[in-house]
Amino acid sequence: MTKQAELKGSSYTLSALHLSNEDIQQATDYLKEKVNQAPNFFAAAPIVIDVSNAGTNIDFKELKNGVTEAGMIPVGVSGCKNALMQQQARDAGFALMNAAKQAQAAKPVVEPTRIIDTPVRSGQQIYAKNCDLVVMSNVSPGAEIIADGCIHVFGALRGRAIAGANGQQQARIFCHNLQPELVSIDGKFWLSDKIPDKHWGKGAVISLAENNLNIEPLAL
Repeated sequence: MTKQAELKGSSYTLSALHLSNEDIQQATDYLKEKVNQAPNFFAAAPIVIDVSNAGTNIDFKELKNGVTEAGMIPVGVSGCKNALMQQQARDAGFALMNAAKQAQAAKPVVEPTRIIDTPVRSGQQIYAKNCDLVVMSNVSPGAEIIADGCIHVFGALRGRAIAGANGQQQARIFCHNLQPELVSIDGKFWLSDKIPDKHWGKGAVISLAENNLNIEPLAL
């Protein structure tokens, strides 16, 4: 007998756009800028829009069209203040979403450090689950390296580096030549334009302090 489709609960990590006002064009222009800066990361990516700080006169149809025009996929809205806003969001084709309270996760099993001896090419993605990741060579533009722990790159980092992917705020990114498209720790990220000039192309350590990314020179 052929197995039928099953409906199961799953959790996914989505980017969220937090609106601070009702200016949809401003939000659209902001998203376009981010997509242009890192198309491999943001283009056609699903996104949730948080309207909790944006007032009550939001044109949800214009909002959905603006996000789509920017090159991303609007999947839901959170933070609607009343039933009228909720209905307007539904009518525009949005799902209504609530930010889940983060439950205390079970302590993951720590695996041995994953070591990559070869260059990480454009289009490649490497994920070190429950461990640190060491790349002995370069990470090309368009490549993505992910680790639940820390990331060490002994060559040039020109792609995307995502550490602390499972919520480990103590994770760090160590790099001998920092030229990334994106760096992220525990979901907090910087695109290349946020990297201070004094650290560009040099050795650096990126960490998370008080919920903000921090960068320091790499001491050898």
